[in-house]
Amino acid sequence: MGISPTSVLRIWRAFGLRPWRTENFKISPDPLLIDKIRDVVAYLAPPANAVVFAVDEKSQIQALERTAPVLPMVPGTPERRSFDYVRHGTIDLFAALNTATGKVIGKLSSQHRAVDFRDFLDEIDRQTEHGPVVHVICDNLCAHKAPAVHEWLLAHPRFQLHFTPTYSSWINQVERWFAELERRCFERGVFCSLDELKGALEDWIKNWNDNARPFKWAKTADQIIDRICRYCQLVAGALLSTKYKESARGGLAVNIIECRGDGSWSRARL
Repeated sequence: MGISPTSVLRIWRAFGLRPWRTENFKISPDPLLIDKIRDVVAYLAPPANAVVFAVDEKSQIQALERTAPVLPMVPGTPERRSFDYVRHGTIDLFAALNTATGKVIGKLSSQHRAVDFRDFLDEIDRQTEHGPVVHVICDNLCAHKAPAVHEWLLAHPRFQLHFTPTYSSWINQVERWFAELERRCFERGVFCSLDELKGALEDWIKNWNDNARPFKWAKTADQIIDRICRYCQLVAGALLSTKYKESARGGLAVNIIECRGDGSWSRARL
């Protein structure tokens, strides 16, 4: 729009928006946004003779021990927990959600480098019956595009990687599974050691797989793209109809900035 980031924040405040929650209003700048949305959504319903995995890493999971026991809720009193805790280390979790069955392949690692991602692809290969094509949906982390991963893919031609658009992790179903993991395992969990955290993660994944069910994806690619377009039109329309004040630097003068209908900006100095 030809204005500074500070001016954008002032526009947001004029609408009552919270600039510290920018993820709620972020539009992906990916030049292949539409193509990637269509590609990923097409594989959320697995094609014939193929297996689709939604893959991602949950890094730096902390083994937190509360300094006091968590008190359960009772009538008239919410659940209570101490604000302070002791850290006992961190662990990374690689997870691959089978979009057809809902089952998860998990692997714990001390790091999430390219070689660790390559090793996780090996684990998926071992646990997937040979024959079907394997489609892997993942984000744009540089470790997913490293030479070690490219070499592995050349040696395993049945694996195909599909990348989500930039800033669009919500389109990857494994993120929904991570939300369940956070809510049902970590939020009330107390882990006195890293081994205890590892055991809890392994047990939770096993219990999930014993009662697995897939997430239902209800939106088509066209519906998602139309929703993004409507949002952009609403934001653009709001900007065109708004006047706001911007304090001038180094003095008491005030600039009144108005966006005209043709998209240009006019300034009147007071």
